[in-house]
Amino acid sequence: MIKILKYMSAKEWCMIALSILCIIGQVQLDLKLPEYMSEITMLVQTAGNEISDVWIAGGKMMLCAVGSLVLAIIMGFLSSQIAARFSYRLREGVYTKVMSFSDEEMNRFSTASLITRSTNDITQVQMFVVMGLAVLIKAPITAVIAVQKISTKNWQWSALTGGVIAFICVLLGFVMIYAIPRFKKMQVLTDNVNRVTRENLTGLLVVRAYNAEAYQEQKFEDANEELTTTQLQAQLAMTVMNPGLNLAMNALTLGIYWIGAVLIGNITVVDQTSMLERVSLFADMVIFINYAMQVVMAFLMLVIIFVMLPRVSVSAKRLNEVLDTVPVMKNGTQTEGNTKLKGEIEFRNVSFRYHDAANDAIHNISFSAHQGETVALIGATGSGKSTIINLIPRLYDASSGEILLDGIDVKNYELNALREKIGFVPQKAFLFSGTIAENIGYGEENITEDVLKRASKIAQATEFIETKENSYEGTVSQNGSNFSGGQKQRLSIARALAKDAEILIFDDSFSALDYRTDKILRSELNKEIKGVTKIIVAQRIGTIMDADRILVIEDGEIVGNGTHEELMKSCNTYQEIAFSQLSKEELGA
Repeated sequence: MIKILKYMSAKEWCMIALSILCIIGQVQLDLKLPEYMSEITMLVQTAGNEISDVWIAGGKMMLCAVGSLVLAIIMGFLSSQIAARFSYRLREGVYTKVMSFSDEEMNRFSTASLITRSTNDITQVQMFVVMGLAVLIKAPITAVIAVQKISTKNWQWSALTGGVIAFICVLLGFVMIYAIPRFKKMQVLTDNVNRVTRENLTGLLVVRAYNAEAYQEQKFEDANEELTTTQLQAQLAMTVMNPGLNLAMNALTLGIYWIGAVLIGNITVVDQTSMLERVSLFADMVIFINYAMQVVMAFLMLVIIFVMLPRVSVSAKRLNEVLDTVPVMKNGTQTEGNTKLKGEIEFRNVSFRYHDAANDAIHNISFSAHQGETVALIGATGSGKSTIINLIPRLYDASSGEILLDGIDVKNYELNALREKIGFVPQKAFLFSGTIAENIGYGEENITEDVLKRASKIAQATEFIETKENSYEGTVSQNGSNFSGGQKQRLSIARALAKDAEILIFDDSFSALDYRTDKILRSELNKEIKGVTKIIVAQRIGTIMDADRILVIEDGEIVGNGTHEELMKSCNTYQEIAFSQLSKEELGA
């Protein structure tokens, strides 16, 4: 918990200091009330006093109460401001850290867990700051001052109060020992519920297509039941705590009255002195019971915080795990490559192994792509094609070897500068909720309508865009659910084209297109996008036949490198793929 306090700004620390002053003032006023109450008791029960004296003492009590109320309001406002600003900064820190993660860190935490940490865990910390700031400062101050005041009173009352406090401490210890492991488990189970829910919503079409609603409901029910059971077990501590605290408070009140009654009853009134002694003892009892209640209430407030503390400590630990994670991918410093080169890519003996994998996914990959060239990668599923192209924009870092972009190792580039050079179309087309124009111009500021229309025309998306209501301002649902697979691919391609990048990477981005659209789109790319290096991953021979160079990937290695005609003569693997898709006449063999 202490480590995340670094996200408190100087302004928040000043507000905390002001809060402490308000709390000290409030405590002093609260502890004045019993003294004025005792004074009124003495004035009422002893002869020779004027009613005006009672009004004066009562007025002092009223001023203390109003002053305490005003300070409490100020304190509440300050604590809310501190918690809101702190959680804002903490949420921003977690989000920024997550955005710097590579796929290795993302896989380590899981998406569902990161969502829980960014929302639920930060909310837990925020609630603790709101409630805990006042209590953790006020309770000890109140307890110390009140104990000092009652320690000079009757020892029997002091002993009773000490016994009640000891009972509360034992009860608190039981709650902490019992509840902490369950609160830790609750956060993990919350991750699990989020994961199941997210999977169900994301894969809703598949669930319905396979009539698997009952199966998914059972998965959710199991996750939900496990979380509920753990929550009930954790709340069991509270069911013991509440009656125990009520017992302690009532026992203390009854005990003070009983001891006071015995002590007052033992004083025989024979003269004015003994009468004053009895009145004085009664006034002491009034003071003591108020101070004792202040002490017990201070401990009760601490108990509430300590009940929250286990879950908050777990949340803080989980947040620190994210914030303390050092991404394996280091950011470089260079923003420009060799000025004589543009769109030049070179792989030099590159190998890559996924985290915790036993073998390399790709091994000893070497090739180059020059400005304006179209280089295609083809191979069986799982051969390593996507892995190779993911290394160019540093979605992963090569385990060994070098990848040069414009003559500079990609690891030396500042990540934003590197990715600014690349237009990337991922294997799974993804659209963001918003408008069509916002998706095509994603990440580009002040993009013009001409650029949007040109990118859409090349990507063969103009036809269905302009038939939509509001055209380019038409609505895109979350994840593009109101578009077909082919439409989403074309919009993703248009997004990459609108970037005006040096390099365009297409990761099997034509798979959902019909052959006619595929051919027209590639023709438009060759005609309109000149001087741009294009890297294409494809499964269809027809998509890559016209490429300047084709790399055949098998088991993570390059087994063929050349044009279509050259590979048809020299590469058995390429021939097998080609003949499995097209006839000899279509292949020109």
